[in-house]
Amino acid sequence: MTAEAGTPSAPAAGRLAGVGVVVAGGSRGIGAGVVRRFAAEGARVVVLDVNEPVGLPVAGFVRTDVSDEGSVAAAFAEAAAVLGTVRVTINSAGIHHLAPVVDTDLATWRRIQDVNATGTFLLTREAGRHLAAVGGGGRVLNIASMAAKQGGANEVAYAASKAAVVAVSRVAALEWGCHGVTVNAICPGYVPTEMGADTRTEEDVARWSALSPLGRLGTPDDVAGLLVFLASEEGSYFTGQAFNVTGGMAMH
Repeated sequence: MTAEAGTPSAPAAGRLAGVGVVVAGGSRGIGAGVVRRFAAEGARVVVLDVNEPVGLPVAGFVRTDVSDEGSVAAAFAEAAAVLGTVRVTINSAGIHHLAPVVDTDLATWRRIQDVNATGTFLLTREAGRHLAAVGGGGRVLNIASMAAKQGGANEVAYAASKAAVVAVSRVAALEWGCHGVTVNAICPGYVPTEMGADTRTEEDVARWSALSPLGRLGTPDDVAGLLVFLASEEGSYFTGQAFNVTGGMAMH
């Protein structure tokens, strides 16, 4: 476990003041935006990632391979030791690959399922076990994708993995509601981050932006705002949902 040197302590005020939060995949992209937003709301955040967070207001960091059962269990235990109680767990770790169905090899398929689907299952399971042990309820928030609902050309492995994220979230919501634990999936649309930057063009951005009635792509903060709401007391009656954060690209 490491912490960012010189990082200021979480503010005393905010909707999530003092709440222990774990963010998997919190070092980059949407996850990094989530870390910043939750810290600004007073949460104490531990990041689980293969990459160390740089310049983020974290209470701790555990290097974690989310596709490995032992790594996830050990990392969550370390995070819980720092935070005391992990009330909110956010699964934002994920990888992406573009290829037509006929050109998607089995190794690529398996790797994407291992990180995106299995990783979400493993961390969701750890969160459920922890919350059952400590009592008092909590939140599990899993980052899926618009592709989970409507697919996406050249995204067969990714779309399938994110559909699995939605399914895991709904089953856990059914099982854990009696313990005061809510579980939801969030389905962002196009949010330009480091993931996919090597293949994304200006033409892509213009074309995707035109799909939204708002005429723009999403940002990590657009996603983080919904997550903060769902993690707060105001979000206590929402569970088993797959929320679109797409700027109107998806309306169901």
